[in-house]
Amino acid sequence: FHKLFRRIPRHRRHYYYYSSQPHHSPQTNNSPCHKKQSQHENHSSIHSHFHFHSHTHNHTHNHSMSSSTQSIQIVGESQIVVHHDGLTIRECIGNVASSSHGDRDALSLALVSISQPASEPWLTIQYDEYLHVTDGKIHIHHFENSADREEILTVSAGQTVLIRKGTRFRPVFPVGNTKYIPLCLPAFCPERCRREDDASDEGIRNVVDNLQSLHERPGNDNSNHSNSGSGSGKIDNAKYDDIRKIYHMCQKSLWEESASKSRAYFPPTFHKIGKFTHATAVPERLIQTANHFYTDTTGDWVCLELNRWELEKTCGIVTVFEEAMPVGERETGRDWSDWVCPHVYGGIPTHLTGIVTNIFDMKRSEDGKFLSIEGLAE
Repeated sequence: FHKLFRRIPRHRRHYYYYSSQPHHSPQTNNSPCHKKQSQHENHSSIHSHFHFHSHTHNHTHNHSMSSSTQSIQIVGESQIVVHHDGLTIRECIGNVASSSHGDRDALSLALVSISQPASEPWLTIQYDEYLHVTDGKIHIHHFENSADREEILTVSAGQTVLIRKGTRFRPVFPVGNTKYIPLCLPAFCPERCRREDDASDEGIRNVVDNLQSLHERPGNDNSNHSNSGSGSGKIDNAKYDDIRKIYHMCQKSLWEESASKSRAYFPPTFHKIGKFTHATAVPERLIQTANHFYTDTTGDWVCLELNRWELEKTCGIVTVFEEAMPVGERETGRDWSDWVCPHVYGGIPTHLTGIVTNIFDMKRSEDGKFLSIEGLAE
């Protein structure tokens, strides 16, 4: 049939189709006539299908072209964002490579190559990061189960590792010619990655400054970046030089254990979040913070009043005022975006006078809710 059909001029096919349709008469389902008719109807359905497409082909093609312009588009153009000491990072999509695209902050993807053995500093990220190794291998240093024991996870070629938001880790590249593909959700930006760089390394400072300038250039509106855990360093700390008292809350048993051994106290998340101790200059906020993070803990809690000037003078431990940070994998409160918090970059000595100036008990309900700090905040 199809051979015959193709011999018919196109402008006659429509007429032929309708004039060639059989006129059926009612038949019983079991009659030979019905079986013969069914076979003829199957051919007719083929004719009908061909007839429909022959008349609608151009329309369907045009519609597909129209839809494709809406659902398929170029969203990025790769750019080299880091090229230093054998390390090259070429961003394919993200805040730099997709600067003209509205969803550029949703995710970032890059191609990274390391020509010789190297390592990054300790990093604390505020995004989920997938690393797929295509060549070589990566050693991921981290503190997973113990604040005192460093662990190493080896990611070999062909493997993908997920590093969760809020994790503190250090990537080491033990062999040259290592290549990997990082995918960050949301997109990478300097404000979401805390680097524990050597401040005296001018080359690293140039790399960081270049990354910052790339993300701040015209067309890159970083105002959409989450403040939660950004650690951007953009807060003018000189504004807070006159603040002497800051406050840290902790489990009473952990504080007393450290004090009994005359050693510094470190919070359980100290290594995971970037080697700092959470604190506040507004003690009233501790009740809200405690109910956000710690209601599932058991036992008594205390609030330590600290003299941050003495902490820096005696121990060389500095306090940096920054945006509110997560605790482990738990995000900050939605209404904390305007909070400025003092973060103590070190532990708290228990055996030196003049640093911990007061200790207040925290009152809790039977279901674990924090109610007040006795003598300090209700």
